[in-house]
This record gives sequence, structure tokens and C-alpha cells, in this order.
Amino acid sequence: MRSRELATRAGVSVQTLRYYERRGLLAPPPRLPSGYRAYPADAVAAVRFVKRAQQHGFTLEEIGELLDLADGGPDDCNAARELAERRMTQLAQRIADLQRMQLSLAELVTTCELPRRDRRCPLLHILHEEGVTDETGNSAGP
Repeated sequence: MRSRELATRAGVSVQTLRYYERRGLLAPPPRLPSGYRAYPADAVAAVRFVKRAQQHGFTLEEIGELLDLADGGPDDCNAARELAERRMTQLAQRIADLQRMQLSLAELVTTCELPRRDRRCPLLHILHEEGVTDETGNSAGP
């Protein structure tokens, strides 16, 4: 099948197919005498595999590893599980970081609700002061 048909069946754009080829996630197809790409029928499953793995939070590099493991036996299941566990740990850390940022911003925003005469914008103050160093190189911020 040609690129447009594969893209439609897999629910992606033609540019996405080409990107996956460049990244090694999708084997480059042979070309027809006309120069068009001729993807095999199983390319749809490969592209859908990549999209589902992305929806589960895997990076394209990790997806490449999963694709390599997908053709293996029971030992590959253990390797895939270890990869998923590492990804879960990374996602948990990222979620914790995002929750800390959200809480910090929420606290700053609540001070913005004070009457105008009683407030000094802590958001602008903190953003301005954090990481500022004096002329000796020592931290001048909180």
C-alpha cells in the first residue's frame, strides 16, 4: 500500500510515517517503479504499535527497544517489563515534579488575590530573585 493509505489506516500523517522511518521504528518500504513507497500490510500494525506505546508514555527510543523485543520469546517479556517499570518510575518522578510546581504556583496565585494595597507580587519577586548571585558569586536569593 502507498503512504497515504497506510497513514489513513494507521491514523497518522504521512510525515509521521517518514519520521518513524528516519527513527528506525518503521522499515523503509521498497519503491514501486513509479517511485512511490509500497508498504507491506503489516506496516499498519507496526505504526499502531508505536502509537499505542506512545499513549502509554514510552519515548520513541524505548519504543524502538520494545519493537526489538516484540518478536522474541518469554525472556523478552521480562526485558519489556523492566523497561515498563523504569518508565513508570520516571513518570512518577515527573508527576511529583509537576505536582510540586502546581502547588507552588497555587500558593503564589493566592497572594495575588489580596487587596491591591496589601500585596507585593511574590510570583514576580521569586522569579526575579531565585538563582541571582552577587558579585562574589554567592547566592543572593532565598
